[in-house]
Amino acid sequence: MKAYSILTGSCPKCHSESMYEHTNPYRLGHLFDMHERCSHCNTKYKIEPSFFYGAMYVSYAVGIAFAVAAFVIAFLIFSASLINTFIAIVGTLILFMPVIIRVSRNIWINFFIHYDKKAVKA
Repeated sequence: MKAYSILTGSCPKCHSESMYEHTNPYRLGHLFDMHERCSHCNTKYKIEPSFFYGAMYVSYAVGIAFAVAAFVIAFLIFSASLINTFIAIVGTLILFMPVIIRVSRNIWINFFIHYDKKAVKA
């Protein structure tokens, strides 16, 4: 159940709605805009001030995963040169930065708030 919340950005407790005001992470002006609380289970998303600073550490690991995937695809599958592989890695990280930020925030909040079947309202 954690994977669903992490991949979709839905409430970690009830999975009933998106935590974000705009679900498209590529609306860069609204990338960090989150609802204050879930309208279904009333879970507070910003648990404390600066809560999502911890997501920076998670974003490092997620960024490394994207970079390794870009390396495998460019260098090992397409046999690109080293410089082209480097360009592919940098391009991938730039292109997917909004997704990396959102996924990192989703992972971070899911460390602290757990899914509760009883929180889901019919």
